[in-house]
Amino acid sequence: MLRLTFLYVILAAIHVQAVSDDWWKDAIIYQIYPRSFKDSNGDGIGDLEGITSKLQHVKDIGANAIWLSPIYTSPQQDFGYDIANFTDVDPDYGSLLDFDRLVSKAKSLGLKVILDFVPNHSSDQHPWFKKSIQRIEPYEDFYIWQDAKIVNGVRQPPNNWLSAFSGSAWEWNDERGQYYFHQFAIGQPDLNYRNKNVCKAMSNVLTFWMDKGVDGYRIDAINHMFEDERLLDEPRNDNNVPDDDYDSLDHIYTTDQNETYQVLKSWRKLLDDYVNIHQTDAKFIVTEAYVDRKLTLHYFEAGSNPFNFMFISSLNEASSAVNFKREIDNWMENLPNGKVSNWVTGNHDQHRLASRYGSKKSDMVIMLAMVLPGISVVYNGDEIGMVNKHLSWEETVDISGCNAGPERYFLKSRDPERTPFQWDNTTSAGFSTSQVTWLPVHENYKILNLAAQKIAPVSSYKFFKALTTLKRNNPVLRKGSVDVSLINKNVLGVIRRLRASSPVALMMNMAETEVVVDANSLLKIPREMTVYTSNVESNIDVGTFVDTKRLRLPASTSVVLIVSEFYRYTLS
Repeated sequence: MLRLTFLYVILAAIHVQAVSDDWWKDAIIYQIYPRSFKDSNGDGIGDLEGITSKLQHVKDIGANAIWLSPIYTSPQQDFGYDIANFTDVDPDYGSLLDFDRLVSKAKSLGLKVILDFVPNHSSDQHPWFKKSIQRIEPYEDFYIWQDAKIVNGVRQPPNNWLSAFSGSAWEWNDERGQYYFHQFAIGQPDLNYRNKNVCKAMSNVLTFWMDKGVDGYRIDAINHMFEDERLLDEPRNDNNVPDDDYDSLDHIYTTDQNETYQVLKSWRKLLDDYVNIHQTDAKFIVTEAYVDRKLTLHYFEAGSNPFNFMFISSLNEASSAVNFKREIDNWMENLPNGKVSNWVTGNHDQHRLASRYGSKKSDMVIMLAMVLPGISVVYNGDEIGMVNKHLSWEETVDISGCNAGPERYFLKSRDPERTPFQWDNTTSAGFSTSQVTWLPVHENYKILNLAAQKIAPVSSYKFFKALTTLKRNNPVLRKGSVDVSLINKNVLGVIRRLRASSPVALMMNMAETEVVVDANSLLKIPREMTVYTSNVESNIDVGTFVDTKRLRLPASTSVVLIVSEFYRYTLS
């Protein structure tokens, strides 16, 4: 009996040691936009079975986790962000059984699965909303309802609040005889988190998917979850946009309300309790909120890892080395003790990385995201350098673009960055067997595709894999310190150091002309180093030895340098 008890203790200890509470601390998270990744049945729409069939690619490029944009039942007004059932899969994408197979395949490859969680609103087709219209308990106050304001006998919305997709954020409902609030599309009524039943229902959603094997959540638009109860008009600003444009107001009453952090804390506790009960690896929460750094800290404090959008919001192709250093330093210096940084290069709501920065500087941003400490978040297609596709007004399907109208649609539409993944040069870029896809494939797919890049001597794909291999295998990048140094207004150096190990150096020339710098003296790095990788258009051969005392950096060129003894990290 004593022997058996001892054995159980040993096995329990082994199990506890296998549970990871920080698997994400230096993870590479790969965002998949399901509708555009891979179509398995020829209907022109990507689906779960298609994703499962391509998970080996995600593993091959060195990712640790996939983040799936919404797959839930939806009328697809906002392509999945308008949810009619939070605990089922939309038929466009497959079934719950297909999801189970996807999770199983991902786990077999060592990939974590992160789901998009959309708490701010549901679809107007959700049973909750239909019952709320009819004032059926407990759903009567599941949403934000308000009486009309009557001015000179005319019915008007309660205040001037605007939708992110333009126009009033209030929509009249004849059956209920009130306005409902929607921060996004008319078909996306906002949930009322001051109602405890809503909080409980959404907590049940989180538990449902954890029972399905989900490892974490990316929480969508979290800073929109609460509104000021006084319903005060929001102040106008000086932006030169139409009066019904969301950007015409300062959103001090409809975003960033303090109650948001309390709900997030409750979700953090829910996930932690689930882990303790089921003895699983820790569950990850990453939050989406385009806010300033002061507010970002609140999301850290509430138990999430808030997205760092500096490469999207604060920096661009015209940014100097000075700008990059300032933004990186500000983020790192304000990172709370014990928290992990993250570096987001792109997503489904922003123009593609290579379109925002150009091909040379987009490589530089990927280098920064891999060499700087913490989590790297990349959008599907950026590993092969995909670019935006220009779409006509007639081809536009994104509700944000459609609502902006034919004169302004291109300013608001997110379609250009959502076109299908370019797998090869066959029909529809290998995305689908159908020649007609939900969004048209970029016409450059004959040349720019994964299959071609796999066999090319130099390619975005091979460049990306080299960086992920270094990030995974070199202890300096996993555990080392970081120094971000400005050599001059155009040249930035990022040095990672670890005691008893050779440093890793990322050198970036953001000028349009060649420079020669003494990195050896200025950055205290070895005089002889080896080019581990460089941006694709640099024409610098991998494996080249360089004298860092007289380091030559061609125009718009970035290089990662290592000491030759660590060259085993180079890919064949």
